[in-house]
Amino acid sequence: MKREKDYPNLLDITAAGHLLADETIADGVRELKEEIGIDVAIQELEPLGVVDYSVVKDNFIDREIAHVFLYRYHQNSSEFILQKEEVAGMFKAEFKDFYRLWLGEIEQIRVQGFKIDKMNQKVMIDKWVGRKDFVPHERSFYQKIVTLLKEKI
Repeated sequence: MKREKDYPNLLDITAAGHLLADETIADGVRELKEEIGIDVAIQELEPLGVVDYSVVKDNFIDREIAHVFLYRYHQNSSEFILQKEEVAGMFKAEFKDFYRLWLGEIEQIRVQGFKIDKMNQKVMIDKWVGRKDFVPHERSFYQKIVTLLKEKI
């Protein structure tokens, strides 16, 4: 769940950020430490590919080239230390359900996880969500991501 000004309280599928002009793709791995508190080397990530996408709404334009990676995290979600300005919570879902959601085969999936409340405490959550509960990337963006993931898992 992202808490950013652009998409408050909507679910997102990544820990992500923007590179500076003098940075490499490998420098982007810092976002994992900054946003969710885990140290990962670029060599631990499995490259999935590059996805171009854009969102244009009212006075907001977001055009990006996303280098997408998979990280297989085998620890407990309690290990995550969230940057509250960027991330409001963490949820997990069964991949097969997430895949079917974005292919339009089902309307909702069950997610389980936590969000950080105003007292900075983790509140456990188990709920059903649909596509409207996610950051409004083009549906084709999510379809591309789940297709890339399916090839790896």
